[in-house]
Amino acid sequence: MDMASLISSLLVLFLIFQNSCYCFRSPLSVFKRYEESTRSLSNDCLGTTRPVMSPGSSDYTLDIRMPGVTPTESDTYLCKSYRLPVDDEAYVVDYRPHANMDTAHHMLLFGCNVPSSTDDYWDCSAGTCNDKSSIMYAWAKNAPPTKLPEGVGFQVGGKSGSRYFVLQVHYGDVKAFQDKHKDCTGVTVRITPEKQPLIAGIYLSMSLNTVVPPGQEVVNSDIACLYNRPTIHPFAYRVHTHQLGQVVSGFRVRHGKWTLIGRQSPQLPQAFYPVEHPLEISPGDIIATRCLFTGKGRMSATYIGGTAKDEMCNLYIMYYMDAAHATSYMTCVQTGNPKLFENIPEIANVPIPVSPDMMMMMMMGHGHHHTEAEAETNTALQQPKREEEEVLNQDVHLEEDTDWPGVNLKVGQVSGLALDPKNNLVIFHRGDHVWDENSFDRNFVYQQRGIGPIQESTILVVDPNTSKVLKSTGQNLFFLPHGLTIDRDGNYWVTDVALHQVFKVGAEKETPLLVLGRAFQPGSDRKHFCQPTDVAVDPITGNFFVADGYCNSRIMQFSPNGMFIMQWGEETSSNLPRPGQFRIPHSLTMISDQGQLCVADRENGRIQCFHAKTGEFVKQIKHQEFGREVFAVSYAPGGVLYAVNGKPYYGDSTPVQGFMLNFSNGDILDTFIPARKNFEMPHDITAGDDGTVYVGDAHANAVWKFSPSKAEHRSVKKAGIEVEEITETEIFETHMRSRPKTNESVGQQTQEKPSVVQESSAGVSFVLIITLLIIPVVVLIAIAIFIRWRKVRMYGGDIGHKSESSSGGILGKLRGKGSGGLNLGTFFATHKGYSRKGFDRLSTEGSDQEKDDDDDGSDSEEEYSALPIPPVSSS
Repeated sequence: MDMASLISSLLVLFLIFQNSCYCFRSPLSVFKRYEESTRSLSNDCLGTTRPVMSPGSSDYTLDIRMPGVTPTESDTYLCKSYRLPVDDEAYVVDYRPHANMDTAHHMLLFGCNVPSSTDDYWDCSAGTCNDKSSIMYAWAKNAPPTKLPEGVGFQVGGKSGSRYFVLQVHYGDVKAFQDKHKDCTGVTVRITPEKQPLIAGIYLSMSLNTVVPPGQEVVNSDIACLYNRPTIHPFAYRVHTHQLGQVVSGFRVRHGKWTLIGRQSPQLPQAFYPVEHPLEISPGDIIATRCLFTGKGRMSATYIGGTAKDEMCNLYIMYYMDAAHATSYMTCVQTGNPKLFENIPEIANVPIPVSPDMMMMMMMGHGHHHTEAEAETNTALQQPKREEEEVLNQDVHLEEDTDWPGVNLKVGQVSGLALDPKNNLVIFHRGDHVWDENSFDRNFVYQQRGIGPIQESTILVVDPNTSKVLKSTGQNLFFLPHGLTIDRDGNYWVTDVALHQVFKVGAEKETPLLVLGRAFQPGSDRKHFCQPTDVAVDPITGNFFVADGYCNSRIMQFSPNGMFIMQWGEETSSNLPRPGQFRIPHSLTMISDQGQLCVADRENGRIQCFHAKTGEFVKQIKHQEFGREVFAVSYAPGGVLYAVNGKPYYGDSTPVQGFMLNFSNGDILDTFIPARKNFEMPHDITAGDDGTVYVGDAHANAVWKFSPSKAEHRSVKKAGIEVEEITETEIFETHMRSRPKTNESVGQQTQEKPSVVQESSAGVSFVLIITLLIIPVVVLIAIAIFIRWRKVRMYGGDIGHKSESSSGGILGKLRGKGSGGLNLGTFFATHKGYSRKGFDRLSTEGSDQEKDDDDDGSDSEEEYSALPIPPVSSS
């Protein structure tokens, strides 16, 4: 008996010693140990969907797993929701993954209140959640479990916590399912009802616009944001890049001093590693991140994106904060100031070596995918088409297409323009109805209901080349049309200021698919609008935003089925409007590749941009050239913003015109006016992928088409650097490369030019002789090719012909096209075997204010000062 007790004691001591040594092991040893332990779990479908109570405790565990799925396509994203077993406030205090990288590429766990589907599981292309969501857990590359500190938990349930978990699993290579087995990848969470004094959250720092030039040995991607929230305490971090990432480092910068938060190779297991030295991040600090890349081995430039050939630069910081000020999710996407990063510690520039055997283990059975295309990154990183970015790198001027007959179309007041998925122009006009001083009373109630709705078609689909009307709809539906936008499915989203309503109209439907607001009833609650002006639709989630409007000063966000999500904005309170204050939010445009929504704040004469998922203010664009009003704004892929202003007030000299703006820095790239007729009140503007711009005028009752023309020998500013285009050769090279030359290459070219000039005269005769000798050879080769071609046509091509896809075709497939702007979701969906799955947005709350009536007046009959709106009962 004594001997048995001694053996038992020694065994217990050995296990304790082994567990205590676990934290001292290298990432490689942790990876090997955990990989061995997970292989038996990857297909373990023995978990239960019911909570399992812990003995002697009020804690319980919940298995959140896929219900035995068998993906049939590579890069499939599947989602599964789990309802929290109780409604009371609770806290997640532990996560244990059940996954293997041979089967699952990556796994994310979201918390929200409205999952995108009620099915047992669903394709994540429908989204993860329809409301505000936050990331609670992430796993990839056989990462070991994440341990939360004592007293720290992610809040769920209750009044402010999530009531649903949504599991998202990205299945990479479908070859893993050749045996047709059923997969139950997932995670077990431990939940306690005991109130935790500290609430956990995740801060995501990520790059939106990094470019890794081919062959360049060292490339830095820098991100930095000023932190202005209550103090947080980082306790773990996780890094993420694709193949080219060598090290990711995160720092806190306080009073010029850099303190390391975490540093790790993204080629090691992508776990949450503990912060080595405790620190806090307080208001006024800067959170700075650097990703170190190499372009060695690449033959073309690498951009931010979600495929294995693209790159990402992400740093996740898991933190805790006092429960009274808890925020579960924060992001930073701002490119770091180069002057700030001049003082970054040298350790951030030193790659972390990864042994070859480790890389082999990481890639085993997973060769064509190296890291995850995280859903949360793709909601804010919808990658633009690189060809379209040429417009920022060349001197392009917009001129009216005077051959386009559409300017003479017989239409009423043109209030809205948009391009459909087929690139046809769609016009929204008022027919024989006019907005004048008799249209509304002091309470914004429409006074001309007796004349009935507009009987003619108010929505015209026009051929962009011939202006021929291809289709017309919208009879007997509207009284005073205003805004128009078109979603990726071709549905029309329109507003009517007389009805105070928002409509979703199917392209092939006569009756609306969705109607929001109460007809002829102005209001300021969640179910009423007051003269709403415009709609913008998120191409990823399908959520839509409403600018409300002339007598409210707010932006409202709704789910695809019309469920209210959030709102933000307030009336302007002074002559110096603050961020988030509006005086008629008149026009909206989605900046899909930046995850932003921009608003034409009309009477404040500026453009305001906000994070679409949170409503947080990002920046404003305001120029003296705008004058006092900005009527409309539109975004084109590649970073170009277009806008139109209003007529100058008495005594002002600012002309009414269109603007072409660099979205990144707000600089004016060009201005434009029509050659035929004149702008009177340009009311809306829309831009196509090819740089074509249309402007609709509500007083001239006309639509103009403007086309880009390349101006010669003009200087343009690229990211603040003066660049002069000198020769047609340089312009051609820029076009072919779809990217500006690096400083290094420009320097080399500058050094080489003098020698070419000096030698040119001496070598003319030599070149002439060589040319004369080569011409007969070229002719003979051409004849041989022609004879071979004739044989192929005559005998059916049985001559060992091998087809090769051109590099242009490959680039086209890789980059793809989207309607109204390219984003990663629709970008992936254009590829065979890859669909847009799991890319979803987050949102927060805002405030609701009304429009003031102390405006300076308007330059048109359409716009009148708004008096305070009377209270309307909520129905």
